[in-house]
Amino acid sequence: MFFLLEVRRLRLLRELQVHGTVTATAEALHLSGPAVSQQLAALEKEAGMPLLEKQGRRLRLTAAGNLLVEHAEVILGQLATVEADLRALRGGDQGLVRVAAFPSAARVLVSRMWRALSQERGRSPELRVIEHEPDEAAEGLRRHDSDIAIVHSYSLLPRDLPAGCEQHRLMDEPVLLALPQHLAAERTLIAGQRVNLADLADENWLMPGPETSCHELTRRACGSAGFVPRPAVIASDFSVLTELVAVGAGVALVPRMALPADTSNVSLHPLVHPVVRVVHAFTRIGDARLPHVKLVLEALRSVAADIELRAMAVAQQ
Repeated sequence: MFFLLEVRRLRLLRELQVHGTVTATAEALHLSGPAVSQQLAALEKEAGMPLLEKQGRRLRLTAAGNLLVEHAEVILGQLATVEADLRALRGGDQGLVRVAAFPSAARVLVSRMWRALSQERGRSPELRVIEHEPDEAAEGLRRHDSDIAIVHSYSLLPRDLPAGCEQHRLMDEPVLLALPQHLAAERTLIAGQRVNLADLADENWLMPGPETSCHELTRRACGSAGFVPRPAVIASDFSVLTELVAVGAGVALVPRMALPADTSNVSLHPLVHPVVRVVHAFTRIGDARLPHVKLVLEALRSVAADIELRAMAVAQQ
């Protein structure tokens, strides 16, 4: 039997999967609850089978509903690409770009990107920035709360690409071991010398909060070295952890970009078995072709490339 599926209804189903309830979906799309329910019922009639089932106060997609959303992501992504291409043909770089970024990326990447774009007279889009940890940033992107989500993953802890999104690599950065100066001297370690984490198994460890992927990264890195770290401090601000390392509270794994500007009071070391933090920008499919979003992504790539070049120059000294 031949049937047609209404694209707007497919979009509603996808948004329901993201928001979980008819009320939240209606609020997100500025529609009434009955209007959303009516359109979803019509979509079920078009599909010829149930797409939703109740789970407490929420609605859960059936197997058919999930399958339809998977196809909807592709269809909506293709439509977004077409719309972006048409806007590009019309020209113009102006527009609002909302950027969500994890703390160290907001401090280093986004601030420099903002400065670079502010110097582009007549071309700079309007920017809005919010600080979010990667999971929250990626979820906000799917909810259309932002246009670019700057996230990270680790070589020991990959991150899945959200459905309906595409990723743009910005940079790789090493994860370094920060030691108190006196401990490095006791172990006759010179700054920049590679260390084996197994040699630090008995030290106090300063770790990010357990709600962060950085916490799990430390656990996995130490686990790969054959021990479970003993946390003496839990703090999600790497500048706090680094300062506590400086006063001898313990040792910590810190991504290079998360280090404070002044690291003269700690001894920094790459790892014998390197761990890398990869920084990506996520966008919804097709949005990267929008002129104003493309401009921000290009500025982020340029800033990230400059940071990597400077880091390589310092490492070679």
